[in-house]
Amino acid sequence: MYKDCIKVPTMNELKKILAEKAKELLMGTKSRRKIELDIVGIDTPHGIYVYDQDRDKWVLIRRDGEAFQPWSDGYYIVYFDNTLCPACRIYDLSWYTFIKLFGRKYENTYFVIVLCDWFAQKCKSEAARKSFEKYKIHASPTTLLLYVENGRIIREERIEGAKTMDQLVDIIEEFMSRDKR
Repeated sequence: MYKDCIKVPTMNELKKILAEKAKELLMGTKSRRKIELDIVGIDTPHGIYVYDQDRDKWVLIRRDGEAFQPWSDGYYIVYFDNTLCPACRIYDLSWYTFIKLFGRKYENTYFVIVLCDWFAQKCKSEAARKSFEKYKIHASPTTLLLYVENGRIIREERIEGAKTMDQLVDIIEEFMSRDKR
């Protein structure tokens, strides 16, 4: 009797579906074969990478086109990485350990890496170069914290220099706690 009934998605399910479709459109995730990595290193292609929490992989989502733009409400932790930066290599030790240990802990949080050789001056990715320019990144490494609500960046904070994992946890949790009060 009920076998022909269609399950109507809940509002939360619809929001999740729309956020994924918006991400695909904005970031071009369906445009070509995906590059998936355990770590974004100095020999990987320049571009914008997003951490896939379900698969524990960094996915190259854009090399060409426009700068990084948040695709859904939530928190964005964006690491601007330069392959020629010695301080970035030191920061990588904390960054990747933090992601492995805490990446799944935070709900509605997206981790992003924007990779070039040296800021916008030496970059083989149009999208990464434009991201460095758009967010005015002039120190290396820089971690940009964004809080997005109703499709708008409500708050942003930039963290310059290499941080330990403990410092990174404290900075991110303090940034997020301001919106939970």
